[in-house]
Amino acid sequence: MTLQIRDERARELAEKLARKRNVTMTAAVIQALEGELRRENAAVPLSRRAADIARDLKAQAGPNGRALNKQDVDDMWGEP
Repeated sequence: MTLQIRDERARELAEKLARKRNVTMTAAVIQALEGELRRENAAVPLSRRAADIARDLKAQAGPNGRALNKQDVDDMWGEP
């Protein structure tokens, strides 16, 4: 999908950031948006972010997913 920036101020800001970082305008826009998303995510309480991550992981596990037990965790960390 193509993103076209027609706003003159937005284009000027993207060009300025691209020059300062010595990257393309596309890279500058991506970096700026990623930075803003990180700040927005930081505004969400940790408990909410953790719950969202847990929900996403559970969804990825599918119908055959199972809860980890202590032995599973020890195996992952190489504990005897």
